[in-house]
Amino acid sequence: MTDNLSTGQCDCGAMAGPLGVCVDYYHAILAEEQADPQMYRWHAPVVCAYLLQHPSNGHEKYLDGQFRQLQLYVDKGLDALLRVAAHQVARNNHKARSSYDTAPLAAYAPLPTGGSPRRFRATFCGLPFMNGSFVSDGHQAYGRRIEIIAEATVESWRSVQI
Repeated sequence: MTDNLSTGQCDCGAMAGPLGVCVDYYHAILAEEQADPQMYRWHAPVVCAYLLQHPSNGHEKYLDGQFRQLQLYVDKGLDALLRVAAHQVARNNHKARSSYDTAPLAAYAPLPTGGSPRRFRATFCGLPFMNGSFVSDGHQAYGRRIEIIAEATVESWRSVQI
């Protein structure tokens, strides 16, 4: 984990928010999702965006797939991403004995290889946390904020020079 707590700046370039740096927001989101199935619908874009904004906290071999999933989400929305995820789960069922299906993500650009972006126009540190919740103003508002973070993440990665 490379969040820099001593300077109050996160490794994605964001300044710490009221909850701390992005990893603190990320863990708080994951915890809140566990008690809120409607909020959990945004789990995949949250994980992909967080790991792409903080690649040192993820596994390099998965970042390309996460980048493609995030592009699918930005391009076609949450329902499309959830359909692809459900398709993958069904294929990975031990009875099916199928492998991961890369076809749904083939149309999307691979992760650029010129190094990770240093800044993003929207980060997890910017998420409002009111009344002890990320969804205190509603799930749709929360979902829109996650979409903005996803868009910013894809935009910054696309700007990386290959």
